Amino acid sequence: MIRRCRSVRPFRFLGRRSLVVLPLLVAAPCFLSGCSRDSNSKVIGEQRKAVPVTVATAVRKDFPVQVRAIGSVEAFSTVTIKSLVPGQITKVAFREGQDVKKGDLLFEIDPVPYEVALKASEAALAKDLALRENAEKGAKRYGLLIEKDLIPREQYDQVTANLGALEATVKADEAQVEQSRVRLGYCFLRSPIDGRTGNLSVNRGNIVKENDTKLVVINQVVPIYVTFSVPEQRLGEIRRRQDAGNLPVEAILPGDEGHPVRGALDFISNEVDRTTGTIQLKGKFANADRRLWPGQFVNVSLTLAVQRDAVLVPTQAIQTGQEGRYVFVVGPDQAAEMRPVTVGLSQGGDTVVEQGVQAGEQVVTDGQLGLVPGSRIEVKSPEAGREKAS
Repeated sequence: MIRRCRSVRPFRFLGRRSLVVLPLLVAAPCFLSGCSRDSNSKVIGEQRKAVPVTVATAVRKDFPVQVRAIGSVEAFSTVTIKSLVPGQITKVAFREGQDVKKGDLLFEIDPVPYEVALKASEAALAKDLALRENAEKGAKRYGLLIEKDLIPREQYDQVTANLGALEATVKADEAQVEQSRVRLGYCFLRSPIDGRTGNLSVNRGNIVKENDTKLVVINQVVPIYVTFSVPEQRLGEIRRRQDAGNLPVEAILPGDEGHPVRGALDFISNEVDRTTGTIQLKGKFANADRRLWPGQFVNVSLTLAVQRDAVLVPTQAIQTGQEGRYVFVVGPDQAAEMRPVTVGLSQGGDTVVEQGVQAGEQVVTDGQLGLVPGSRIEVKSPEAGREKAS
């Protein structure tokens, strides 16, 4: 039996839809290659477009190694004036807020009762001195008589005992006179230091008690202290530096940052505050112009050392990548150069660059996110960047 083979019709599977798809498939590679060329051209164009950045110039100068803190101004010494004798205030010899010198009269307490007491004690002393003198003469006479056995021994002993009692009385009278003189002196209250008076607590005519009422407080403001605290981890270094010489301290007043007041470290506390983990320090300032005033809060900078001829860049120029720290340096053709750096200390917005940047080179401080090595750079002013940000 012979089977009849069916003839195969070429392209039978092609329908109308397939006929339409074939030209699209043929045209697809051309279309895709055209898109790729357009994308590459766009990327290249974007890369060639200058990236706006802010730059700063690396500088070479001395870099102080400092410890910074917030401090409070304290009087060099403070004295509270109180009366050591009771009485009526008859004179106030100063005004509130007045500068006084050591020894200046401040208050006068009615001295009349104490003058009377002094005269009475002096009179008692004079009386007992006369009695002692008479007793001494009697003792001499009885001494001659006892040598000749003309009087009993008991009588002589009685005379000498009376003389000894009078001598003790005279000493007591002398002490009483001195005490009366001292209490009379307490009626005139004088300043024990050079300083400035505060609020007056009493006025003329008031009655004060002994060591009870605070009359006035005097603060010595020339020189003056600034007290501040630093972390205990810095204590060892501070002590080593202080052993080598005086450590300068600067007090910076708010609103007057350009004119710091200069002094020196004068005191290190003998213990660390366990609650805060800090150690208290004091800087001493001459304060001749009286810019520092007790109770003020100031910013304090304690200089431990000075790193000479250090290369400094703004801290915001330092970036961190997978391979470490780096900066973008502006090349001679205004192209970004990515350069690894070795950094040192950072302080006050500046960082020491030990390797990687030379003084005079420009580093990018803002706009690094839009840069890759070789990117063209358009330098913009910091003011324009701030206006845009606002």
